Amino acid sequence: MFEELKKDAQTKMQKSIDSLKHDLAKLRTGRAHPSILDGLTVEYYGTPTPLNQVASITVSDSRTLTVTPFDKAMVAAVDKAILSSELGLNPATAGQVIRVPLPPLTEERRITLVKQLKSSAEEARVSIRNIRRDANNHIKNLLKDKKITEDEERREQDNIQKITDKHISEIDKIVQEKETDLMHV
Repeated sequence: MFEELKKDAQTKMQKSIDSLKHDLAKLRTGRAHPSILDGLTVEYYGTPTPLNQVASITVSDSRTLTVTPFDKAMVAAVDKAILSSELGLNPATAGQVIRVPLPPLTEERRITLVKQLKSSAEEARVSIRNIRRDANNHIKNLLKDKKITEDEERREQDNIQKITDKHISEIDKIVQEKETDLMHV
């Protein structure tokens, strides 16, 4: 009974960490990477469609992405989507190919990215704490229904807290590495 509860809490907490890692992959560190454009959507025949489903995204050099739409008619829409995104990128269209040069990060932009990083990390921490709260509530309900003793309740809440602490420290480690990466010139 408790093993299943702990395993469920660990699984949910790990999903929160995986979600954080996915969000942090979108934060630009100065190097070109196709995942920078992952969150963009393009109007494709009236339907918002992820950019990677209407175009191929490749890295041509360390500071330039090349976007090649599968449909010639989509070049203008893809260009507009990249330009209007909050990424601060200025695409250059050359025929059917769109080149997206990544400008070097300014100190101001780095600080803004670190703030976004810390905000995302705090959301992940809150998510993990909510999972802990749910697990502890389940344990308290078992005690209230007299299915467990008070000693078992305390022991299991301590176990849930240890799992929580482990996952929170993992988030702190991930954030520290990403912050170092962002602030490195």
